[in-house]
Amino acid sequence: MERKIRVLIAKAGLDGHDRGAKVIAAALRDAGMEVIYTGLRQTPEMIVEAALQEDVDAIGISILSGAHMTIFPKILTLMKEKGMDDVLLTGGGIIPEEDIKKLKELGVGELFTPGATTTATIDYIKDWVAKNPKL
Repeated sequence: MERKIRVLIAKAGLDGHDRGAKVIAAALRDAGMEVIYTGLRQTPEMIVEAALQEDVDAIGISILSGAHMTIFPKILTLMKEKGMDDVLLTGGGIIPEEDIKKLKELGVGELFTPGATTTATIDYIKDWVAKNPKL
């Protein structure tokens, strides 16, 4: 039996708007993935610890607060410290194109902005996991 892709969806920082995160979580579940939704106001430390405990393939961060240039690099640093090199860090929200470019250069995966389809997110995660299987 094929192992299900496990994805942790989190809302980082003080951002209290979680509708998009819930839509993505439901879409990923409908696509056959196992989804862990951590809820609102998670710290980078809480997110990485939950991802480690749940042995996820991907972490999806929903961020609308403008703190993406702080949150994503902090999560990446914590992931590296914990040896989570085989876990995708991706996300979405209100993120300017120039910041997306900088975050990708740091090692963040695809970032989805308003208007992106749930299918694009699903396909991206499936493709990434297929190309980067956990040992």
